[in-house]
Formats: sequence, C-alpha cells, structure tokens
Amino acid sequence: MAAIDPGLVKQLREQTGAGMMDCKQALVQHGGDLEKAAEWLRQRGVAVAAKKAGREAGEGLIGSYVHAGGKIGVLVEVNCETDFVARNPEFQNLVKDLAMHVAGSATPPRYVSRRDIPAAVIAKAREQFTAEAAQSGKPEKMIAQIVEGRVDKFCAEIALLDQPFIKDPSLTVEALITEKVAKIGERIAVRRFVRYRLGEEDAGSPRRGEP
Repeated sequence: MAAIDPGLVKQLREQTGAGMMDCKQALVQHGGDLEKAAEWLRQRGVAVAAKKAGREAGEGLIGSYVHAGGKIGVLVEVNCETDFVARNPEFQNLVKDLAMHVAGSATPPRYVSRRDIPAAVIAKAREQFTAEAAQSGKPEKMIAQIVEGRVDKFCAEIALLDQPFIKDPSLTVEALITEKVAKIGERIAVRRFVRYRLGEEDAGSPRRGEP
C-alpha cells in the first residue's frame, strides 16, 4: 500500500466519518486526491455506514459453519437493528459468509476488531518485533518505524474486520459489511465469534466486538 500523508487520512475521515483504514484505501486508490477519495467512499456507502454506527443493533442471527471434514467449526453472532432485516436473505447470506471466513481463513482471526486486542498482546508483539529488529544493525529511528509497521500488520492479521474477505480478497471484511449496510439500510455489527478446531483446548474462547 502506497505511503499516504496521515494528515490527509485524518482530513478525509473528518469529512466523511468513515474509518481510518477505509480512508487510507480510498486515498491510495486515487493517488492522494481528497475529492476523488471522498466520492469513492460515498459511492461505496462507507460514509452512509458511518452515520448508522451509533444506532442500536439488538437483533440479528447466530450463524454456523463446519469446515475441513468436521475438524473446524465456527459460531458467529451478527447483529442488525430489526427482526425484519434478520430474516432478509441477503443478511442471512452475510452471516453464513462471515462464519465461513472465520473457519477457512489462512490466518484464523482472534478478535473482532483492533479495539478488542488486549494491550498486553500488542505489547508482547512489539517487544518481540523490537528484539528482532535490533539485531538488524539499522539506525534506531528506522528500527522504530519497522517495529510499528510490523505491529500494524500483526493487528490487521488477527482482527477479523481488517482481514481480506476470503471470497473476495479485494475487500476487507469491514468493507464487505459496509457494503451490506449501505444496501440494506441498517447498522450491521459482528458481536462475537468462536472458532473450534478439533483437539485445541482453548479454541472455544469467544472473540467479542461491539455490543
């Protein structure tokens, strides 16, 4: 992903209300052009989804998926605003797709979003990356940049919403949900998921997102 001025990302986020990663992606795709990036976000419905983010999502479904000959199983809870949408085939298919993604992803997600990753987990990863980078002999300032880049990548790999969607890697899971929000017209949120792998003792721990 090309380097983009963080100030532009912040400005676009303030203008549209979209998430930081979505704003960065829009700017990368349009060469840093703020107006074109904002229009792209509007067309994809990201700005619309952001406006719905504060709404209560108390309905929804629990979806399941069994993978790899019965050796991996997933339960995922996805919330929406009304029971009417919960019965919508498009919403139901989304829930199934998300359960399938959690089951089949090459890097199994451990948390719903970056916000759910415990500070201790990030600190441990940063400590490990720092020790590894220190052995490279590079300047301290460069080491700090390398470490932060690796921490960012680490968080993206284990957070469900940041992962490339298994059926369409050009979209993140968050972008997929955003498209559905724009189309269906209600807030949609992954609340939690649990991934079981045959023989793993701690695989059943729930991974929680927003309520």
